[in-house]
Amino acid sequence: ALGTLSLHLRSRAREETSINMAKSIMSDEGADAFIFITAIIGVIFAWFQYKLVARVSLTGGQNTLTNSGLDTSKLIVIYDAIRDGADSFLRAEYTICAYFIAAFGIIVLLMTSYVEKEFHIDQGGLTAISFVAGGITSIISGLIGMKVAVFANARTTVMAAGPNPWTDAFNTAFRAGSVMGFSLCGLSMLVLYILAHLFAVHFKDWDVIGANGEANKDALHLMEALAGYGLGGSSIALFGRVGGGIYTKAADVGADLAGKVVSGIPEDDPRNPATIADNVGDNVGDVAGMGSDLFGSFAEATCAALVVAAQSGSLIAQGGWAGLMFPVAISGGGILVCLVCSFIATHIQPVKKEVDIEKVLKVQLGATTILLTAVVYILAYIFLPSKFQIQAVSGTVINFTPTKAWGCTIAGLWSGCMIGFITEYYTSHSYKPVREVAQACETGAATNIIYGLALGYKSAILPVTLLSVVVYLSFYLGDMYGVALAALGMLSNLSTCLAIDVYGPICDNAGGIAEMAEMPETVREKTDALDAAGNTTAAIGKGFAIGSACLVGLALFGAFVTRAGLNLASVSLVSPLIFASLIFGAMIPYWFSAMTMKSVGQAANEMVKEVARQFREIPGLLEGTPGHAPPDHAKCIAISTDASLREMIAPAVLVMTTPLLFGIFLGVDAVAGLLAGAISSSIQMAISASNTGGAWDNAKKYVEKGAVVINGVVQRKGSELHKAAVVGDTVGDPLKDTSGPALNIVMKLMAILSLVFADFFRSINDGAGLFDLPRN
Repeated sequence: ALGTLSLHLRSRAREETSINMAKSIMSDEGADAFIFITAIIGVIFAWFQYKLVARVSLTGGQNTLTNSGLDTSKLIVIYDAIRDGADSFLRAEYTICAYFIAAFGIIVLLMTSYVEKEFHIDQGGLTAISFVAGGITSIISGLIGMKVAVFANARTTVMAAGPNPWTDAFNTAFRAGSVMGFSLCGLSMLVLYILAHLFAVHFKDWDVIGANGEANKDALHLMEALAGYGLGGSSIALFGRVGGGIYTKAADVGADLAGKVVSGIPEDDPRNPATIADNVGDNVGDVAGMGSDLFGSFAEATCAALVVAAQSGSLIAQGGWAGLMFPVAISGGGILVCLVCSFIATHIQPVKKEVDIEKVLKVQLGATTILLTAVVYILAYIFLPSKFQIQAVSGTVINFTPTKAWGCTIAGLWSGCMIGFITEYYTSHSYKPVREVAQACETGAATNIIYGLALGYKSAILPVTLLSVVVYLSFYLGDMYGVALAALGMLSNLSTCLAIDVYGPICDNAGGIAEMAEMPETVREKTDALDAAGNTTAAIGKGFAIGSACLVGLALFGAFVTRAGLNLASVSLVSPLIFASLIFGAMIPYWFSAMTMKSVGQAANEMVKEVARQFREIPGLLEGTPGHAPPDHAKCIAISTDASLREMIAPAVLVMTTPLLFGIFLGVDAVAGLLAGAISSSIQMAISASNTGGAWDNAKKYVEKGAVVINGVVQRKGSELHKAAVVGDTVGDPLKDTSGPALNIVMKLMAILSLVFADFFRSINDGAGLFDLPRN
């Protein structure tokens, strides 16, 4: 009888709404096929790219240094040391993460089971399963990226010494980056979609529409359980970003201070005991950490869109499963576009000389953005019904169309591209701002730091303005669903963005290996040129990651407000509870940054003392006397590893417990204020910190190029001006590679935590919290 009634209600609702609205063109089966096939294509293409990189041999064969008459034995020793150091760190870090997943998974199970003052163990259990799946997928994503980056770094050095160095070395690094980009996107889509189908078996009435056209609670419970996937991914990303960031900058700052500043030896000099740890850090921080971070962004943006969409009865009635899964389809289209465009860099317009490198990388970003503009339009009209209604935060109902969905998505897509190039303008020494910072070094490190800080603050103006416009436009067109689509639009060419991001650390490592292995100067010149382009595109990648984190955080905030049942009066700034919580939330990024910055400083201090000890106690090491004992790299690696694992706990506790405590004690209104303050403050701080550090880094490189002339004298390495530039670069390292990027996670993790536990918060005094303070 119940089954008959369910079918009757479903049929009645669809008959009533089909008068004014056409159904989706795409069938549910077609949507399944498209999403599954594109995800599998991404994974297969990643494997194909890996096999191409693996063709480069370090010990013999067609592409090896031995054919150029050079000995590779020292290179292989260095490569093995970097690989072992990276493996040991990630093994230790992911062991801690495994314990965390198990422990916090139990908390997720218990707290998400308590809904509407009753225990629903099925909802809590499925949310816990998706949390564990998200955490494991994040670990796998970071591990794949780190493994392939380490695998490719020495091979890039090999190709830089070959007969066709520009094309072969670039293709090796770019293809290795593509392995991570496509495997991460394909794997994350595949796991998410499999979970959605499995959960739909339990919440089998997800497509049953009420008599008044409202969505069934099963649809919302299905998507809320899926939100655990984003929580798991973002939680591991926090450990990866903070732990990896502390590791890499402790080694980098320590190596720079002890080597370049104190002892006056070049960067990556084989005499410096901290160089191996420095190169390990490039992989565990810039690769594994970045991968986990952007995996979290994808998972969270998708979950936010699905939670909001699940409350639209008309979308479910007319669009069915295909309409609900439109956010996932955007990512599937992105994989196909990025795959096609990757051949531009390796086959259609390959790198043949130094000036081609940066141009080819930028063409990748531009081409994927242009093609996706068309592809998203097609997907919107295929997957979505021609017209449907969305529940707005204000409580009203708004009409939504495929054209509006396309507008929201491409607003995010193009703003991400523009933010990337704005970031490049403020961090590349090809432009005026960084050159001004380099020139400021004439009067010492103090003026260098003053100019760099000013540049960072100024660089936040245009990106924040763009984000504000995108948020207003997407919210105007589609309320919080539109904001979530804008976030997914910014992440739609994630495969290419990740490939370019990973390319940079690989080339950096390749240059370090060439220096430590004492390769010919021509090899280091090639790797330095590849690395210089990588630094520029890395800045673009950081801007893209920060911008997408802001939109993802806002999308999750919207999903939380919707799920918590808050209305405009509830989240009014006139409310003292909201305003007080907002101010407190705006302080969180400063507290978090203080922890991470101090951790880098403490670990770097230990590193400097250890390097100084080895220079002092190992006869002939600093002087480079022939036959001296080798430096103790293992000790420096241990310092970075221990410091990062020890120091990453406190920032994680701060970010994860704050929204939980606010929700339990102060209620959902206070959580809304907390999130608004944390997101708005984090975005400003993340942009300024990352760009300040990037500008100091490239100002130093500009000086090292011999481009700064004072009173007719060219300022090079070893000059007083160069020493001032090195100080700025060293100060900026934890800003651009630890605190700045880690603030991405602050924005997202606090919001996804609040969304996942929204029902639990509402169960405590009807959302007022244990303190039961007066509400608007």
